[in-house]
Amino acid sequence: MLPSRPTLSLSVLATLAVVLSTGCSRQPEPQAAKLAPPPAAAPAPAPTAVSPPATDAKPAPTQPESTALPSATAFAGSERCGECHEDQHAAWRQDWHSRALSQATPKFVVGSFRGTHFKGESSEAWMSKREDHYFMRTQGPSGELGEYPVQWVVGGKRMQDPVTLTEDGRWQVLPVYFHVTGKSEWVDYSEKRQGKLTPNHPFFWANFARSAQHACLDCHTTGLDVHYDRSAHKWSTTFADAGVACESCHGPGARHAETQEPKDIIQPKHLPPELGLAVCGQCHGPRRTLFPMLDAVHHFRAGQRYEDFYQPMVLLVGNDVSGDYFEDGRPSTSSFEYQALTQSRCYMKGGATCLSCHTAPHDSHAPNEIQKPKDAKAKVAAGTATCQACHADVLAQGKSHTHHTAAAAQDCQACHMPTVVSGVLDKFPDHAMDVPVPENTVKHGIPNACNACHTHEKQKPEVMAQAIERWWPEAKQRQQRRLRLADAFADKTAAQSRPFLEAVLADPEEASELRGAAAQFLARRFRVEAVGPLRAALPKAKDSLLRSQIIEALGVAKGREAAGEIAALLNDSSLWVRQAAALTLAQLGDPRGPPALEALARQPESSGLVAPHAMLGHLALRRKDFPVAVKEFERALDLQPYYADLLVMLADLYVAQGNAAQAKDRLEDAVRFSPQNQGARQRLEALQAH
Repeated sequence: MLPSRPTLSLSVLATLAVVLSTGCSRQPEPQAAKLAPPPAAAPAPAPTAVSPPATDAKPAPTQPESTALPSATAFAGSERCGECHEDQHAAWRQDWHSRALSQATPKFVVGSFRGTHFKGESSEAWMSKREDHYFMRTQGPSGELGEYPVQWVVGGKRMQDPVTLTEDGRWQVLPVYFHVTGKSEWVDYSEKRQGKLTPNHPFFWANFARSAQHACLDCHTTGLDVHYDRSAHKWSTTFADAGVACESCHGPGARHAETQEPKDIIQPKHLPPELGLAVCGQCHGPRRTLFPMLDAVHHFRAGQRYEDFYQPMVLLVGNDVSGDYFEDGRPSTSSFEYQALTQSRCYMKGGATCLSCHTAPHDSHAPNEIQKPKDAKAKVAAGTATCQACHADVLAQGKSHTHHTAAAAQDCQACHMPTVVSGVLDKFPDHAMDVPVPENTVKHGIPNACNACHTHEKQKPEVMAQAIERWWPEAKQRQQRRLRLADAFADKTAAQSRPFLEAVLADPEEASELRGAAAQFLARRFRVEAVGPLRAALPKAKDSLLRSQIIEALGVAKGREAAGEIAALLNDSSLWVRQAAALTLAQLGDPRGPPALEALARQPESSGLVAPHAMLGHLALRRKDFPVAVKEFERALDLQPYYADLLVMLADLYVAQGNAAQAKDRLEDAVRFSPQNQGARQRLEALQAH
């Protein structure tokens, strides 16, 4: 007999259905404008050659011979782009974007593989090289040592991650990485972030959470197309280019390669600011994807709206508080530049985007793609020169503004973009671009720019706060924002956070992503009291991200009295909002929920969403309509086969129907994707015992 399992609540199911649609640790989901029917899947060029053992990799379809122009969604590949744009292509080849993913050849491998050994608490590895092939010997999933060929490497500018291909087609990131900008040594990056790892830990190198398809390739390739055969348990992966190539930023270019018409290609610098920002934001910030990882048709393309495909991950990951943020809402971890910039005053008030300070990888630039100063005689740092474009009057004040004599302190970044953001082993500038708030260091332990340099015992944060008040009294008003945000989000003062959360939620001048986070925290910490402020904020929410976050928060708060306002958004222009409204109404037991979910599950533009199918299956399970429950759960798993909790629930259904073989298969899948899932393991053992 199988161990009993509590019924998964609707709120938990809704959260899992949304959160687990995230394609990688650095991404996940929205669609704000009403979507047209998705275009037909575009043929892609043949994938970059993959070293063995990727013999099962499916070649991308080729263009049929025809006088018709290629689809607007068809990729040409960077080599084709280089036929006409030789100089740009050659310059891009020298930039690290082109090496975001490279084959493991002597040209690209930067780590030492000549008899190198690494030993940490979680992992031990021996690196070797034979002719021009690289290998890592380390503990495998069974606990025994094995030698794994390194076929690809991710990055190489600061850290380089080796990748091996498994027999089932997964691209697995091996356990130790080469730290280029540190001491040029091997490190266990995952152990630094996750603590000691065992083979059953989700982030053990051989497990699904560490597969590059799930965690890396969407941002480290161009034109990615991943498939999973559920019956054969096999992955196939193709892409137009390894690395961040031309078409990542300019959109699919096969048609432009034929017509050479400007209208058939995207020029990011000519886009409206929000669309230009989306080009960079598609990778520079973890996000939820509206459609699941395997849905290549609904991948973001340059020129489209960010909010039609993604929602930035902010402060919460599912029901858990993220460890990637300071408690004032600023990202504390690198690669969250989108989340940082969009809550900056430079963006909110000045309309600054990435391209305000950075340039294209193929253009002449200072380090890190920062624009070179236009005035060659200007003796300022490149970063400061970009600030000068908007703040020339402040820069002209010189030391009368900085109140410092050191040359380093004349750089705007020193005080407004301090290197307090962690890449685990490196430090990066804070793209939230704000004023220092030493008071938050005292109260909440949040680092500030002043004490990044002033580390002497006599230069405590309290002393720095007094200096700021004396030299820049006008900064006090700016500081109030971060003080309020920290008081709202900080966990240790959560019991006193309600007025601050309500103030953040109600403030139309605050960043939508932070207002949405405030809605989520308010519902979780003050369920009953949260409903009123959430209802008041919903009709005023102009941003689709904020609307969907408030709706989800009302579901968490069990705000049944808001059902009317939520139902009014079932026809919202944003598919994100429509999905949130349907899920929340169903969660609240409102009769308008199931028909809305049915519509989402059947309409062409939304049938590829996972959450409506999962929720419809759960509703069918509650009314004991097992055939419908099985049908909807299987459809959800076709779209997102790595949804482990749903695999376990489906296995229970098959057992109830007397279908032990199907139950065993689904449980084996659950363990395959989530080895730490004790419920799946226990059920599988019970089945095998019978």
